[in-house]
This record gives sequence, structure tokens and C-alpha cells, in this order.
Amino acid sequence: MMHVSRDDDTQKYRVLSTATWFEPGFRGGGPVRSISAMVDTLSDSVTLCLITRDRDLGSSVPYPALSGRWLPRGHARIFYLDPHRPKQWLTLWRQLRTTQFDLLYLNSLWDPVFSTVFLLGARLHVIHARRILLAPRGELAAGASSLKRVKKRVFRICWAPVLRSLNVLWHAASTAEESEIRDAFPWARITVAADQLALPPDAIPAAIPEPGRSCFVFIGRLSPVKNVDLVLRSLREMATPMNFDIYGPIEDVAYWKKCRVLIEQMPAHVQVRYLGELPPQVVRDTFARYDAFVFPTQGESFGHAIAESLSASCPVVCSDKTPWTKVLEGGGGTVLHELEPSLLRVELERRAAMSPHTRWERKAAAGSAYTLWRTHMTDSNIIDLVRLAS
Repeated sequence: MMHVSRDDDTQKYRVLSTATWFEPGFRGGGPVRSISAMVDTLSDSVTLCLITRDRDLGSSVPYPALSGRWLPRGHARIFYLDPHRPKQWLTLWRQLRTTQFDLLYLNSLWDPVFSTVFLLGARLHVIHARRILLAPRGELAAGASSLKRVKKRVFRICWAPVLRSLNVLWHAASTAEESEIRDAFPWARITVAADQLALPPDAIPAAIPEPGRSCFVFIGRLSPVKNVDLVLRSLREMATPMNFDIYGPIEDVAYWKKCRVLIEQMPAHVQVRYLGELPPQVVRDTFARYDAFVFPTQGESFGHAIAESLSASCPVVCSDKTPWTKVLEGGGGTVLHELEPSLLRVELERRAAMSPHTRWERKAAAGSAYTLWRTHMTDSNIIDLVRLAS
């Protein structure tokens, strides 16, 4: 059994963190990668205990040989928890309650296990933490908040006094998310720090597309907030031949059934394929094969998939509900200021009518926009930012 604290950690800044999903899983999308980057870039002054679920998003099977165990990783230790096993909870609480943590860092506002339980633990002094940092991870975005709206509103009203009494510090991944937090909790103290990325400084060089019909792609979780059904409704009215490939885990089965109905209604000249899930290591190379990433999301705190697409010289056709509007309008793609099927159809028709050379120029511009953005991007570890500001 691995203990939470060790003799050589006594002088270090001790952090307890939670994340609903973590590696070796990948279906949780961008937050998994940003939290992994945070864990792997901890300074020597920090030691971290991360508590996460013992299986991937949508899976009923735990990771092999990890459930109920601590796994060392650099300056961190990861505990893989099955929330339905009381014995694992007992083991975990016995170890956590003996440690005085400098920071409790929670990567969700709504999660009943990996946020609510640990906040209550801090409120009841079962967990001893001098400070609490809370990252809502896009859960307060307008589109995300509209899903299960009444339930979330009641939760927010009931939970706000607890959050305020704990003097929570909020982590916003962008200035847009800072505004979302401020709208929900006007009294909030917020630090803005972009998520870290395990991406190179330069984009994959753009390849000249093959002659023939344009090929568009969606890569991400299949859930209402990602708005794939809007893409499908626009494609039903297309007059120009084109291909649209969909990759990603099916997070919402009922929503995907709705999308499948739309796919069956496609005209013969529009080919739509669902090609399953992609492991993270092949996502960029997959983006590089397409003319554009179509992503009319209802809201992103950061938008890791957008960064990955641009890093592969793949333009992004995106809503204005992400922090990427200026980068996309500066050459990275197209920003949709209204999420209407007719407006998206016009944009896709325009791109589908481009010659191979023009499509290449758009891909090269997307890569250049990424490289320029990456030059000005600083990979600051949020833990160190909070530690040094203490």
C-alpha cells in the first residue's frame, strides 16, 4: 500500500486533486490531456495526490490492475477509485485525513463524487486543506448550463453558500470562462491561466489535398454540447458533393440515436461516416488529412480539439463560444456567430467549391495561425501559479 505522505515530502507544497477522468483513459477529451500535462510538469517543490475514477468515460470495466491502487507518476501519485466500493473509500479517507494539504484542486463543479464529496470533506474537516482551487472545466458555459438547466440552477443556489464559506479560488482557462464564473458567482475570486498543452511549437506542414470532393471531420465526444446534430442538419440541404467523417466516444446514447436518424436522411452526394474512437496519439495525423474541422460547439472553456486541429494545419469552422475567435478570424478558420443550419451550410458549400490549391492555402493559413498563437502561449503550471501567489 502506498502512503499519501513521505518523509522527503515534508517541506514540499502538498496538493490533493480530483479529476473525473484521467489517463490511461482518453474519452474525457481535452481536460484529460490538460490535467496530464499539469501532473507531468509539476516543479520539484510540489507533491500531488490525484484521485480519479478507475475506468474511462462510458466504460463499465476498470483499468487492468489499477482499481483501488496508488500509481506513482513523477512528483505525483494517482489513486484509481471505484466510487461504488466502500472499502476503497475507507482506505482512501484513512490516508487523506492524516495529511495537511496546502491546496485542494477540484476539476469539476457538478461532479457528485469528484467535486461535491471532496468539498463536503473539506467543509466537515475530514480533508485538511489550507486553500481550495476549483476549475469548472466549461460546465458554466451557456450551452453546457442549458443542459439539465433546472437541476443545475437549484444546485448552484444551494451550493453557493458552501463555496463562499470555503473561500474557494476559481481557475478559469480563459477570460471568457472568467466571465461565465463571474455571472454565476459574482463574489468569486478567479485566477485565469490557460490549460497546458502537450503540443509542438510548429504545425504539421499542410499537404496539397487530392482532387475531388472536400472532406470535413468532427473529432470529439458525441454529446449535445458539441452540436454534431447541427452539422448533420446543414448537410441534409447541401447541393455540393462532400464527405463528413465523425470520430469520438458516444457519451450520450439517446443523442447519438438522434444523429443516426439525421445521417440516414442524407442525400446521395453527401457521405457521412462514423469511424469510432481515436487514441490521442493519432488525433493530429487524422486532422491533417481533412479540409476542415467542423465544430459548432455550444461552449468550451478552452477547446483542446481546436488547438490540435490547427496544429495539424486543419482549418476550424467553429462557433464563437470558445476562446479561439481571434485566432480563427486571423487565418485559422471561420467563426459562426449564429448557430443556424443554413449559415453553416453556406460556409461548407463555400469550402466545398474551393480548388485543391485554395484548400491547401486555407490549410497552410491555419498552420501559420497556430504557430503564431503557440509562440505567444506560455505553459504555466496552475499549481505553481497558486503556490507562488500564496
